[in-house]
This record gives sequence, structure tokens and C-alpha cells, in this order.
Amino acid sequence: MKKYQDAVKYIKNIIIDTTPKIGIVLGSGLGLMTEKIEDKIVIPYSSIPNFPISTVDGHDGNLIIGTIGNNSVIAMQGRFHFYEGYSMEEVTFPIRVMKLLGVEYLFVSNAAGGLNPEYKVGDLMIIEDHINFFPGNPLRGKNEDSFGPRFPDMSKTYCPKLINKALEIGRHENIKLKKGIYIGSSGPTLETPAEYKLFRLFGADATGMSTIPEIIVAHHCGISCFGISVITNESAIPFSGSTSTIEEVKTNAAAAEPKLTTILLNLIEQI
Repeated sequence: MKKYQDAVKYIKNIIIDTTPKIGIVLGSGLGLMTEKIEDKIVIPYSSIPNFPISTVDGHDGNLIIGTIGNNSVIAMQGRFHFYEGYSMEEVTFPIRVMKLLGVEYLFVSNAAGGLNPEYKVGDLMIIEDHINFFPGNPLRGKNEDSFGPRFPDMSKTYCPKLINKALEIGRHENIKLKKGIYIGSSGPTLETPAEYKLFRLFGADATGMSTIPEIIVAHHCGISCFGISVITNESAIPFSGSTSTIEEVKTNAAAAEPKLTTILLNLIEQI
């Protein structure tokens, strides 16, 4: 708890009387959202006590505090991944810092591989549930009761009200939205053809290497969560002889980013 409090104290000394209500975590190639934040205060991760440092290309490594509409927000410009060698506690450290700063809502985006054969590159999928296929759980270990209960219920991890609002926004903006199940695994290897088959048999519609640890911790803290994936490659690719690269993932994510930003901006402004 002292590590969290030291980070919170440092951030509060910079943002003074601002209390961010909404937290935002952006995925690979999905940084456009930060350009829409007004009255920005930028804090490098490297300056915050006990904060990890993002090592992945495309994850800049800043906290950005400002406003969207009438809401105060705090955005992570670059997240942390288990495959970088961080522990689950380190991966999710910023989420608990957000909670202590006053965050009530968390919006998370990611670039994901499509498992559902109906999904195409560029589709947006609202996450309505997830499967944790990481080799661990971020709540493992002694429970910190001040954050949440030892055994949190996970039946409504993703806020139904936010999901329904997002669907309304999609209809109004003429943006097609899927709803599906996201499965997360450790990476950094992209999925094998056999893993694609297995994950689809599990009932997952999209797969990636992030999001679930942050969502579990946020939900444990009582934060309302919304997650959305950009489909950056299709399930048919591994079986066609073609290969996927991380460069293609980032390129495809960037192409779909304006649609994602429209959904998130409208959703945040309506809170």
C-alpha cells in the first residue's frame, strides 16, 4: 500500500485539486484518443515513484491528465504487459493508483486477433466477457481489503449500462459494433493455428495479450469497466499459409482508430 500511496502523492502534487473520474488504457497503435484530451498535464512514467516503464514500441510511457467534455480523465499512454517480464502486480499497479486518485470508470482498448470467422480486420468488438488464460491472476496473494473482497464476483465484470450506451452510439454514428468474448494469454508469441482452434472451442471471439489483468483489478476495486477490441487479423490467416506480424497489427489498429475514438469520446462525454 505504501508503494501505491507514494505514487498517488507524487501525482496529486502535480495535478493539485484535480480528481480524475475516468481512467483510460490504450492498446498498441491506439494513441489517438490522447490527442482529444484538453488542458493536458503529461507525467512520464519514469518520474512516478514505483511505476513500471513500458518497453514496447508504440507505448509511449506517459500519464496524461486532462478533460474530455465535462469529465476529468487520466489516460495511460502505453500499458504494461506480462510478457515484458513484469509481475501481475506491476502490470496492474497503475489501476490501483487510479482508484486511489478517485477513478470510478475504466475504459480499456486493445488490438486483438479475430477468432470468430465472421470478424474482419478493422471490426470493433465490445468485450462483454473474458477468459483469463494468463498463467496467473493479479489478485493472487494476500488480499488488500481496502481495495475489495477476497473472492470478487465476476458475473458482471463489464458494465452492461456502458455496453448498451456504446451500442446506441454505434447506431447513431453508423459504426458497426460486434459484441464478444475476449481471451487473454501471456505472449509474446502470436498464436499458433492450434491455439486459434482451441481458443475458438473455448467460446472466445478475439484474443490478445493484455486487458484482462487490468480489468480484474479494476473490477475488484469497484470501478465500472468498459473494454473494446480492434480486430487486427483474422482467424483464417493461420490456416492459409500466411503469417501475421506485429507491424501489420499496428497498421490495422491505426486504420480503425478513428472509429474507436468516436465511440470512446461519445461514451465518456455521456457519463
